[in-house]
Amino acid sequence: MTETYFQKGFGLKAQVGPVLAQSYHSEVVSRIRDLGSSVRAGELRLKLAREFGFCYGVDRAVEYAYETREKFPDRRLFLSGEIIHNPDVNGRLQAMGIRILEEGGDASARYAEVQAADVVILPAFGVTVGELQHLRAKGCVLVDTTCGSVLNVWKNVHKYAREGFTAVIHGKHYHEETKATASQALTHAGGQYLCVRDKEEAEGVCDFVRGRVTAGSLSERFAHAASPGFDPDKHLQRIGLANQTTMLMSESLQIQEMLRAAVRETWGEGELESRFRAFDTICSATQDRQDAVLRMLEDGGLDAMVVIGGYNSSNTQALARICADKLPTFHIRGPEGIGPDGSIRHRPVGLHTEERSDSGWLPAGPVSLGLTAGASTPNNVVGEVVERILGLRGGRVGDMQPA
Repeated sequence: MTETYFQKGFGLKAQVGPVLAQSYHSEVVSRIRDLGSSVRAGELRLKLAREFGFCYGVDRAVEYAYETREKFPDRRLFLSGEIIHNPDVNGRLQAMGIRILEEGGDASARYAEVQAADVVILPAFGVTVGELQHLRAKGCVLVDTTCGSVLNVWKNVHKYAREGFTAVIHGKHYHEETKATASQALTHAGGQYLCVRDKEEAEGVCDFVRGRVTAGSLSERFAHAASPGFDPDKHLQRIGLANQTTMLMSESLQIQEMLRAAVRETWGEGELESRFRAFDTICSATQDRQDAVLRMLEDGGLDAMVVIGGYNSSNTQALARICADKLPTFHIRGPEGIGPDGSIRHRPVGLHTEERSDSGWLPAGPVSLGLTAGASTPNNVVGEVVERILGLRGGRVGDMQPA
């Protein structure tokens, strides 16, 4: 029988390695690191976070996609949605002839064009159980790049469901990863889930646990983010907390303590262990990047932050939220956000539309900018942003000196 499911690549790293290096490496970033991650060019100082950009899971997923193209040069290749949330990376994959399928809709409609002779790459976020079953039934070749950190969350969600705990997932109910994680709970008889996006929504769950709101009110509020047939009176008796791996770590920990306190107050300390469970399922790379930004902010001396990454990247959004609490912060998709006239196109934290700010964001005179990038942002994009910013002051990469 011909193998049709692959999780570990094809051993073609030597063949695709040079292409990956050419596409995503940045001499600019390497120079900044060599100079201690803090550089000066004239009156402009740039400080790069110690941890930023591509994480292991993203790097692995992108490499597997390139290996898949190398392995199946004559086959039609599909991606079940963006492989990661970065427009530069997804654009390069499309240029290689890999078609990215639109999200949404049921599996039969979404994968209607896929045939048995085709290859489908599953993204780092994973796919729902139903989608995977649908694709397996088609008999097409599947290349699964699901991140190991996501698989770890799934393991805990399975454990919750087996032992009668409802998975309360801190995540965006519409995000590919959260949808995939939620679907794992339903593979067990009686398995249930509820998604909370932030502390405000978690507080609503806590209010129900404490008896302050009715089951009907809670069901109405979370109708879009709960499992079919979810009954708060029945299914919030025992809670197991999980996370979308790219959420803000500090908020996940706060939600954990909020739920723990509500359970303790309602049923008592003696019932806590049998009614509430939590595991740290924030990706270590996400945490490292958030910690690096926090250290930059604590060190001080910065006038503003530039956060680089896709607008739909949750981990990039989390970095921007951390920075925006302390400094003027500009979340840009990539170098195209820096205009030659000194303007910047960015998405303010909490908004869903891009805005344009004039040259006042980078005033004349001495300025210190902090830079970081989400885990799905490649070094070449970071380097191009640096070059654009230097150019606003008439500087070049060769002008950079240790700060």
